[in-house]
Amino acid sequence: MSLQLKLKVCGLTKPDQIQELISMKADFIGFIFYKKSPRYVLNHLTLEDISKIIHTGKTGVFVNENIDRIIDVTETAGLNFVQLHGDENENFISELRQKLQPEVKIIKVIRIGSNDQETRTQTQQMINRQWSGATYYLFDTDSKAFGGTGKQFDWTLLNELEIPLPYLLSGGISEENIGNISLLNQKPFAVDINSKFELEPGNKDLEKIKKFISKEF
Repeated sequence: MSLQLKLKVCGLTKPDQIQELISMKADFIGFIFYKKSPRYVLNHLTLEDISKIIHTGKTGVFVNENIDRIIDVTETAGLNFVQLHGDENENFISELRQKLQPEVKIIKVIRIGSNDQETRTQTQQMINRQWSGATYYLFDTDSKAFGGTGKQFDWTLLNELEIPLPYLLSGGISEENIGNISLLNQKPFAVDINSKFELEPGNKDLEKIKKFISKEF
C-alpha cells in the first residue's frame, strides 16, 4: 500500500484465515458481535477462542449493545479496540470509556448516506459532539444493516468536513476505488475492508486481500 495506510479486515469467523491475515500483517482484525449480522462471530468462535489469538489490533464491533455486555466481551476476548457502529451517544461513550481498561481504545462509527447539504451538516454536527472517549472515527456507508453492504458513500463529502480525530475509511472499499483516496484532503490512517473481499459472508478471499495489500495506488 503506497499510501502507507493501515489495514483493517472486518467480519472474521475462520481461525485459519485469521492466522493467515496476522501473518500478512493486517493491522486490525475485526470481529462482529451483532447478532443480526451474517458475520456474527459467536456463531463460529467462542470468546475464549478469540482471547487466544495473539494480535494487538483485535477489534470488537458492537451495535447498540449495553455497556456491561461490551465490557464483558472485551475483557473475556482480550479485545484491543471497541468499535461502536450503532446510535451510541456521547454519554454512552463517556460511561463506556470510564469502565473499559484504559489501554482499550474506542472507534466511533459515523454512517453517511447521500452527499447533500443536509447530510454534510448533520455529519459535521455529529463530529462536533464531545466524543471525549473516542480515539478514532470510522466513516461508513449508512444502512439498516449497520455496515457490510459493499456500497460506497461519496468520499468527497469528507473534504467538506472538519475532522479532528484520525479516522478509518470503510464502505465498499475495493481494488477499483481505493485510488480515489488520493482525492481526499485529510487522508484516513487506515482502510477497513469486508464484503468486497469475501467468497461469502465471513469467508474471506485471501488471495484478493494479498493482491490488494501489494497494490500500488
